[in-house]
Amino acid sequence: MTFKNVTLVDHPVVARDLTVLRNCETPPPVFRSALSRIAIILAYNSLKGLPLKKVEVETPIQKTDGYEIDTDVVVVSILRAGLGLVDAVMQFIPEAKIGHLGMYRDEITHQPVDYYSKIPENIKQAQVLLVDPMLATGGSATDSITFLKRKGAKNIRFMCLISAPEGIKRVQDEHPDISIITAAIDERLNDDAFIVPGLGDAGDRIFGTI
Repeated sequence: MTFKNVTLVDHPVVARDLTVLRNCETPPPVFRSALSRIAIILAYNSLKGLPLKKVEVETPIQKTDGYEIDTDVVVVSILRAGLGLVDAVMQFIPEAKIGHLGMYRDEITHQPVDYYSKIPENIKQAQVLLVDPMLATGGSATDSITFLKRKGAKNIRFMCLISAPEGIKRVQDEHPDISIITAAIDERLNDDAFIVPGLGDAGDRIFGTI
């Protein structure tokens, strides 16, 4: 299946560390380390194409031209698992603002339930990077994108670790303007709306609450 506006990151380190993350025997500290390494590669790809402005700098030898990022960047984490991806983006854009959207999945309906939001004020003109490790049904992602657009966001990218075809399709059906950057497109969702083969509940495995 081919998807538009989807960047599937292909890298040997990603392939190795995805194996670590999928392994049910991987303890939380090792899980977090592998996640951080993949997140840096995902962040690198997610930040491509940002506008630049030319500036003049003075080296120890002479003046020369250089560049600065010519837009604000806002990282919005879908709580709680999205927190595991934020630091990777901040390594590239330390001046970025951070927003949070709190959602949990109803265990019966499998639909997202909103419970918290705190978004920076400069979102209208910023490049917004929405982050969450798992894109399963697409419910949390589409709800979050809709929320951000209502706040005035015009430039949104979605960065995730693992995605299901069903989730990608839902995002693209409801928000065809959104680019998705992911490290894996897995087979499908099971009857409990978990990604197959997936890696289980990312939040539980990051924070050791299994």
